[in-house]
Order: sequence, then C-alpha cells, then structure tokens
Amino acid sequence: MNKRADDVAETRQRIVDAAVRLHGTIGPAATTISALAEEAGVTRLTVYRHFPDDSALFSACSQHWASGQVLPDPRAWRQLSDPAERLQAGLSDLYRFYREAEPMLTNVRRDRAAVPAELQGRNEATDAGYRDTLLQAFALRGTRRKHLRATLGHAVAFWTWRSLCLDNGLTNPEAVRTMTAFVVAAAEQGLASHPTALSGSRSLGA
Repeated sequence: MNKRADDVAETRQRIVDAAVRLHGTIGPAATTISALAEEAGVTRLTVYRHFPDDSALFSACSQHWASGQVLPDPRAWRQLSDPAERLQAGLSDLYRFYREAEPMLTNVRRDRAAVPAELQGRNEATDAGYRDTLLQAFALRGTRRKHLRATLGHAVAFWTWRSLCLDNGLTNPEAVRTMTAFVVAAAEQGLASHPTALSGSRSLGA
C-alpha cells in the first residue's frame, strides 16, 4: 500500500512538473491534455484521474511554481512609513521578481482567457494588494487619492515593467526611477491641499 501511495504521488508530481514546463514555454492556451500527458509520460486518462478539472490542475501547478520563486514581500515594504522610500522598495522588489519570472508571467498573463476564473481572481487580488500597500503610505484623499491609486496600479503592473525593460531596454533600476518619478508627479498634484502627502520624500526627484 505504501508503494502504491508513493507511485500515485510520484505520478501526480510528474504531471504537475510537466504542466509547469509547458506553461512556462508554450503557455496555458497551447497546453492541451494530450500535450500534458505526452510531456509527463502518462495517458490522458491518468491526467484526468489526478486532475478532474482545470481548476485543480492550475491550482497545483501555480502552487508548485510559486514554491520555487522568491516572491515579492509587501510586509517588508510596510516597514517603511515614508511614501517615497516604500515606493522605491516596492517597485524594486516587484521588478526584480518580474525579471526573474518573466517567461511564466508573460505566458500566463497573455493566455489569461485560458486560466480558470478563480486563479485569475487571485492574481488580480495580489496585484491590487501590491498597489494598495504602496498607496497606504500617501496621505491623499478623495479624487486625488483615486488618481494616485490608478497611477500606482499602472506602476506595479507586469506589463508596465515588460514594456519598459524588455520592449524598450531599461534596466530594473532605471525603470524603478522612471516609475517612481511618474508616481511622485501624480502625488504632487495633491500637495497644495494635502501638504503632508509626500513628507520626507524631497530627495526622490534627485
């Protein structure tokens, strides 16, 4: 019985590993069950036996892939109360992750329609969490806060990093400086009525 359990676990892991490889190379949209079975060296029936639906397969694949990554750490960003320092730290952490994980992130986000809605929702919530962690350090309110929220949403987006760094050749530090200046310029529009919104961030534009 122990041997059988080990075999079942090993087969399941082979399927998960194969899914990670295919998602990171050809993308989720092109990863058919037949292609997955061939990559894992099993039958289609075996894949369905372990993963009866897309949600189960994508969830296992996502968790396994994430376990091998150094993920962004918004908890560390929150230790910085100065909005400019938090912004620089957060974008540096995010852009580092985006560069390291670029092949998988490009494929999964490009093939969004092939990803189960549950996983899409988790990804969107994660991105919103990054944005809101940076937003919380600013003291803007009302319409100005709404505009800054949108600006930060653009700054933390994977496609923003990809456009700046892969499509247009910036280094990560250059991209961080560019988007930091962009966000600060948006925030400074609210300084007249909210003079504490960027307290402590005078050196940022240097």
